[in-house]
Amino acid sequence: MGGDDARLRAVVSLAQAMAAAHTPPESWRAAALGACQALGGSFAALSVWERGPGRLRVLVNAGERAEGEEEFPDDETYPVHQFPEITEFLHERWAGGGEPDAWVETADGPVGDAGDGEADSAVAGAHGYGRVYRHQRVAALRRRRRGCCVVAPIVLHGRAWGELYVARPVGEPVFGREDADFATVLAAVVAAGISQTERLEEVRKLAFTDPLTGLANRRAVDTRLDEAVELHRADGTVVSLVVCDLNGLKGVNDSLGHAVGDRLLERFGSVLSRCGAMLPGALAARLGGDEFCRLAVGPGADEVIEVATELCDRAAELEQGDGVACGIASTGDPIGPVTSARRLFRLADAAQYRAKAARSARPVVAGRDGEVIRLADSPPKSAHDRRRGCAGAYRGLFRR
Repeated sequence: MGGDDARLRAVVSLAQAMAAAHTPPESWRAAALGACQALGGSFAALSVWERGPGRLRVLVNAGERAEGEEEFPDDETYPVHQFPEITEFLHERWAGGGEPDAWVETADGPVGDAGDGEADSAVAGAHGYGRVYRHQRVAALRRRRRGCCVVAPIVLHGRAWGELYVARPVGEPVFGREDADFATVLAAVVAAGISQTERLEEVRKLAFTDPLTGLANRRAVDTRLDEAVELHRADGTVVSLVVCDLNGLKGVNDSLGHAVGDRLLERFGSVLSRCGAMLPGALAARLGGDEFCRLAVGPGADEVIEVATELCDRAAELEQGDGVACGIASTGDPIGPVTSARRLFRLADAAQYRAKAARSARPVVAGRDGEVIRLADSPPKSAHDRRRGCAGAYRGLFRR
């Protein structure tokens, strides 16, 4: 009875850990670690079946990793023909109305309930694959000095999603039939957790994405910029913000219709994304209406200005509209202390306003144009000025 209670607690702990995860990698890690602890293993991995390329891709390796095993590997994949149970055995069993079960393998090959040669042959026959295939897992166990493993298929939305793999080192007791049955239960809990994570990730994506252009939205910029400024304050990392106002959108909407105006916004969004790709890790966003921005963390101010200049050139070549007014503020320039996201946004927006007023075909840069800092620091004189002034900083971008 005590063993059943411990396993029930392990199931609850696994479900809670996955529910508390904020990102898919955190969820994968929680799944692998939880299953590893629940089964008394030393190592666990979670893999997804990628049907297109026909391979199992390892998402996470948790626990006591062997040499060369990374926690979150970039390219650890295995062709499914080497592990045909994920495609052959599983689908055959499901087609007949059965349920996928976990199985146990050792460094000497798979084992059945009795652990003898007859059971070994029965397991191989039931799984629809022979020694030529089993050898792949057996060789991996030996190579990594693991004595046994239990493999549990993960089923999501009625389809094979991937597998949960838990191993013990050489010298530890071999997993038994009860362990395999428990691994099947754990795999079902992991599947439920993955499904929840995917739904939450989709909600987060919608919450931080502009539906028209597919770029990030203002909420995403606010979040990322806060983090970037904290990083700048901590170690001096250069943070640069490019604020753009697409010229001529109202004229396009009035003369050609909002559908054409929307296409202009989409095309400029593509140009912004393409140019921003030259800055590693930069975030392209639509703030709303005809306002866009690009946030760069790390690259120097001159590099950001060069990319913004190309953005202006490409925007001028768009079939509709009248180019873009572009302002830049970077902590790599002499703009004074930047202790908040609000300060950097005010400077970039003031530079953009300056570019628009001068009908500049090139970006205006705070700290390199003497008027920008004065504009950003000038208090608005009236409600009218707050709407028009240097002042885009008052356009609701800083409701924190």
